[in-house]
Amino acid sequence: MAIERRDILLLGVGLAAASVTSAFAGVTASHRNNPFGIRSLGNPNAGKKIIEYFSLGCPHCAEFATHTLKPKIVPSFIDTGKLYYVFRDFPLDGVSLMAAQVARSLPAHDYFPFIEILFSHQLEWAYAPKLKTKRDYENALFKYAALAGMSRNRFDAAIADKKLSNFILAERRKAEQKYNVDATPTFIFDDKKYPGAMDFKQFSAMIGEG
Repeated sequence: MAIERRDILLLGVGLAAASVTSAFAGVTASHRNNPFGIRSLGNPNAGKKIIEYFSLGCPHCAEFATHTLKPKIVPSFIDTGKLYYVFRDFPLDGVSLMAAQVARSLPAHDYFPFIEILFSHQLEWAYAPKLKTKRDYENALFKYAALAGMSRNRFDAAIADKKLSNFILAERRKAEQKYNVDATPTFIFDDKKYPGAMDFKQFSAMIGEG
């Protein structure tokens, strides 16, 4: 799947166009540019909170984000103030870890448009047959980071940031220990674990809105 004009608009200078055209437009996200900060959608004071543990290279996560979260959950529950949605990284492989580090190294307001594009073009940067070496994966991912306004130097620094990779992996270990998370996506609601991608009906029932 080639990068389309819409994607270039979303990932333009500072992702400015994303504030208008992104599926996450109007959704409040954390504005802390700290790469270790919370990445979330919606009002933290909403009556309900859900945590999604996800991996950017996971096809099931991409399916859920593209077909359920973006077009249905966001307008129905997040935009309406009913649900606070927290993203937590649970990388399943080195490429997904690298992508998570890059996403977190962008300004917080650019995070969601960026992961939206990564999910919609997952086959190109995570699974293309031409990708053989670590450098191949880096170059494929940098193509999207560059559209988001990230220089090669910043990109290289992001994927080399051991403090950030250790933070992400520590969050993964916490999920394994506290909730027995062992696959993605996994949702935590009312301190209970719900593994597997869901359709809108299943998700709605889980949070008591079905």
